[in-house]
Amino acid sequence: MLSALLTLNALPKVGPIRLRRLLRQFGNPETILAQTSTSLQSVSGIGPEVASIICDWQTLTDADAELALCERHGITILTPKSLHWPRQLAESPDAPLLLYVKGEVTEADQHAIGVVGSRRCTHYGRATTRNFASGLARSGYTIISGLARGIDTEAHQAALDAGGRTIAVLGSGLLNLYPSENRDLAERIADGHGAVVSEFPLRCPPDKQTFPQRNRIVANWSTALLVTESPRRSGSLITAGMASDAGRPVYAIPGPVDRPQSEGCHDLIREGASLVFEPNQILRDLQELPLFQTNSKSAKKESPAKKENPVPALNEVESTIYSQITSEELTMDQIADRAGSPIHLVSATLLGLEMKGLVKQMAGQRYVRTFN
Repeated sequence: MLSALLTLNALPKVGPIRLRRLLRQFGNPETILAQTSTSLQSVSGIGPEVASIICDWQTLTDADAELALCERHGITILTPKSLHWPRQLAESPDAPLLLYVKGEVTEADQHAIGVVGSRRCTHYGRATTRNFASGLARSGYTIISGLARGIDTEAHQAALDAGGRTIAVLGSGLLNLYPSENRDLAERIADGHGAVVSEFPLRCPPDKQTFPQRNRIVANWSTALLVTESPRRSGSLITAGMASDAGRPVYAIPGPVDRPQSEGCHDLIREGASLVFEPNQILRDLQELPLFQTNSKSAKKESPAKKENPVPALNEVESTIYSQITSEELTMDQIADRAGSPIHLVSATLLGLEMKGLVKQMAGQRYVRTFN
């Protein structure tokens, strides 16, 4: 049965909705593959082209080779009959028929919170994402995201650094990982801290169609969805819409009113998403564990190297200037005005704070606090 399911899943233009209709009509994957074109076309949504593709399955796919690749690379396959298949996906009419898994999906991953946002994120977006993702992970939630550049990457890394679990859902096959620079992150996730999953055949490349398909898995797997930073034109807003349609609570973090990167979150809030500014607000809504009380075994094993570094001792001038610097990017003049200090003193002090790893200079000679 698995071989036949892999075959159907790999066929172009079939898709999970049509597959479910076929399964309702014919009962199992093997029977579908044995049908004639005429019989297949009796199913709603199956026209001559799709029927021809299914009838020609032997020349289009090689399930045995796919299974051999899975075994060689330590990849398992989950189906709706598997023990730890995400229960939330069962509610979705277009849920995948199977998931390729590198790593392990566990019972803990039934309680997942999606964290998504822009690929081109700001320091503010990165800092807030890490704050929320680490807090939610420490409270026992699995963080689920799409392994994309920017916010997704920050969410996965923060969950790992907090000793929690994270699930990365790809918009490509597991042997065609995208983006390639996140390969090390994917390996770290799969190495006992969660799973990298995909519904696509192992060597499937990413394209403009696979990413929305990936997004629907994130949206439907999640108990709730958090958008930390997003412009108006962003895949994260599509994910938020999918989550809302599926009845999941959607949360959004507000940002500076003059930044395009925050416009998508502000639109979500106006449209009914819950505005949040600390992880505890989400936890209270979901009536789960209190923040920082973890039920994650991996969190208990967190090494001292993963703990936050304390702020070094500062003199009075350093402390005054450092207290004015947050995740908001500020010019030297703005810092001087807030601290009530002369510009030459602020300049010298900022250099010292940079050397201590407490402050980071951004583009345009703007400064932000470094979050350890």
